[in-house]
Amino acid sequence: MTAETRSPGSNQAHRVLRLYHLYRLTIGMTLVLLISSNLDGDLLELVNVNLFRTGCWVYLIVNIMIGVLLNRPEHAAQIFSLAMADVLMLSALFYAGGGAPSGIGNLLVASVAISNVLLRGRIGLLIAAVAASGIIYLTFYLSFSRPDAANYYVQAGTLGALSFAAALLVQTLTRRLDLSETLANERAADVDNLEELNAQILQRMRTGILVINARRQVLLANQGALTLLGHEQLIGRTIDDYSPQLVDRLRQWLINPMLRPHNVETSVAGPVLQPSFIALNRGDQRHTLVFLEDLSEISQQAQQLKLAALGRLTAGIAHEIRNPLGAISHAAQLLKESEELTAPDRRLSQIIHDQTRRMDQVIENVLQLSRRRQAEPQLLDLKGWLETFVDEVRGSAPADQQLHIYIGPGTLTTRMDPEQLTQVVINLLQNGLRYSAQCNSLAQVWLSLTHDSASDLPVLEVSDDGPGVAQEQLPKIFEPFYTTESKGTGLGLYISRELCESNQAHLDYRPREGGGSCFRITFAHPLKLS
Repeated sequence: MTAETRSPGSNQAHRVLRLYHLYRLTIGMTLVLLISSNLDGDLLELVNVNLFRTGCWVYLIVNIMIGVLLNRPEHAAQIFSLAMADVLMLSALFYAGGGAPSGIGNLLVASVAISNVLLRGRIGLLIAAVAASGIIYLTFYLSFSRPDAANYYVQAGTLGALSFAAALLVQTLTRRLDLSETLANERAADVDNLEELNAQILQRMRTGILVINARRQVLLANQGALTLLGHEQLIGRTIDDYSPQLVDRLRQWLINPMLRPHNVETSVAGPVLQPSFIALNRGDQRHTLVFLEDLSEISQQAQQLKLAALGRLTAGIAHEIRNPLGAISHAAQLLKESEELTAPDRRLSQIIHDQTRRMDQVIENVLQLSRRRQAEPQLLDLKGWLETFVDEVRGSAPADQQLHIYIGPGTLTTRMDPEQLTQVVINLLQNGLRYSAQCNSLAQVWLSLTHDSASDLPVLEVSDDGPGVAQEQLPKIFEPFYTTESKGTGLGLYISRELCESNQAHLDYRPREGGGSCFRITFAHPLKLS
């Protein structure tokens, strides 16, 4: 059996030591009260009265000093010295009290048991051996001066055996308690780690998670939910004030849980969310667990499928259309060169040629769209990209065109395909310059790169001072083949929005203050996977 001790600095050891101090002080005070009230008269007729009374006072005073000075021992040797001193003092009182009949031997057994809670293995058994040896030896020593003490050997042997039995029993029980305590601490640590891991997973999940009580107050909201709903804090607040559509879907679900909830639109530039609800009923408390799925990835996959289908359709009919279209265009050119044509006929042949060329351009744009490679988003520093882009455009811009740029403070990064972003911004820039030239002698476009105040996402605004877009035309400007110009194909804005959607960005229109148009690109979060 190896020598072991409970860590003196542990909280459990400190509590046991305090109980040990209290026990010894209680015994000392009881003995002092006993000798002070002369209730020990019958017993003290058989022993050295002065030695017993002095020993009681010494025992009390020493234990008071130990309780004050040894409040938190730092070494196991201090606990061992305390236990040894206690056994020796009780052994002296055992002798002065007349041996086994005094009852001091029972106090020795109790002291051995308590000390073995703090001292393990050989050290604890050493305390038991000292107590047992003291009881037996002092009984033997008393037999020289008092013949009747020879009758107390059986009691002395029993007390010595009880000392060892108490030490072994307490050590066994304490060891099992320590194992249980260690196992409980390990389980508690595992639970804490698991709770921390769950919290980390919950906060890093892209799926939004909300827990709402019966009054629709938010009890829990992970970072995904805050990002998707566009708010920094929701816990403790009523969801009615932040997402009325979500509340409406919740009410519909409460009426018919089998009904699939409709999508939720957070804002014009925000994501479209698919909510789902699960009841969390615990007793009288009725909570609802809400999952918010961002449909941008699904939309992106649908976008890729749509483009693939468009590509297959276009590739199938392009050859059949372009060949006769080329023949018509060539015939119109030849007819136009004829000297016998009148001026009205030449005008008609010119119209045929222009419209066939427009049809060919439409086919080419659709082919370009269908052949477009899949987006390859990468971490992009928008500040550096925009400065490089503007420098290149200014270097080739004519004198009647002017480009203004503003870049806001802070880090402005996103995940986007830089080539496709260049294609989008060039398209928007050309549109802005063209419409600005219709109203002004100097065509101007303003590029503003900032953070969105609501979502904190990077935003690029392309603004012009042209005529703007009429209110009745707004719902159609991003539709394919819709144009207000006779020479336009109506695919520029459509392709630009498609390219943004494939990179999980969003392109929308808003009127410019003071007149003109503003096309706004809201980029995806830089940590958002494509």
